[in-house]
Amino acid sequence: MSKAGLDNRHRNHDGEISHKHGDTLLGTLRKIYGPGFAAGYPATEKLSAVLLQLNETSLSQLRRDHDTGHLGHKILKASK
Repeated sequence: MSKAGLDNRHRNHDGEISHKHGDTLLGTLRKIYGPGFAAGYPATEKLSAVLLQLNETSLSQLRRDHDTGHLGHKILKASK
């Protein structure tokens, strides 16, 4: 089992999101979660570059959809 890191995040879990969806632009994720997602970062930044710095609200939204298997579908839909 992985050790809990910053904010009780488990590195393996965040690493899985980054591995599968790390190339996703924050602008795409803002189409899904709203303009406040990863506030303070440019829309052209990739998720992998900011994942470990996300605030709890943004990270919770992302994790929920990833855990339920909906994240990939939502990203695909928002990318069109």
